[in-house]
Amino acid sequence: MFLTCALVGQKNENHKITTYDIKDLYVNIPTQETLKITELMLLKENSTQITKQIMTLLEATLQQNYFAFQNNIYQLGKGVSMGSPIPGTIAEIVLQHIENTHINHILDTKNIIYYMRYVGDILIIYDTTHINDNTIHKYINRIHTNLQLNPTYENNGQINFLDLLIIRNNSNLEIDIYRKPTTTNTTINYTSNHPNEHKTAAYRYHITRMHSLPLTKDKKQSGIR
Repeated sequence: MFLTCALVGQKNENHKITTYDIKDLYVNIPTQETLKITELMLLKENSTQITKQIMTLLEATLQQNYFAFQNNIYQLGKGVSMGSPIPGTIAEIVLQHIENTHINHILDTKNIIYYMRYVGDILIIYDTTHINDNTIHKYINRIHTNLQLNPTYENNGQINFLDLLIIRNNSNLEIDIYRKPTTTNTTINYTSNHPNEHKTAAYRYHITRMHSLPLTKDKKQSGIR
């Protein structure tokens, strides 16, 4: 668990936490650029012939991004189809390339002392004596014109990231379960015509989360309710 990292285990008043959400990630993926990045990556480990075959299949797959609206059929000039099994992989190719070319060298300067990403959600910890949130925000939104990131700043020592609430105490970081205001806690009706593994998936997830997260006893009890 990233929160157990010794680097962030001690409170430092000069350190701040910010999260970023990549706006409309899948529909803004630059497909032509993705193909070029993928080809270069494949050539490092494969022959030209195998790379060409894979690229032909990938290009054909990415071109299947049609949708219908008001009896008209459109094709997106960028992005991948929502619901397709490939967007997650394609997004990782692009984002990891961006991180390697634009983010890693900033980490080496120690201005940003911690960086982690889960799909399109990013958490960073930075040193306010060396850099400020406005500078970071401007920099990351200049990296790629297709990808815009919306920041959420730490407030009173607390910040949300995914389904976690991160709390900065005097001597340590504490976490709690975060629920969006729109959460309904609705699950698939047991009598519905769904496979049993689909019906029980939400319960398995919540039970696993309760056992795996380092929650305090009080927060564990509140998380069950």
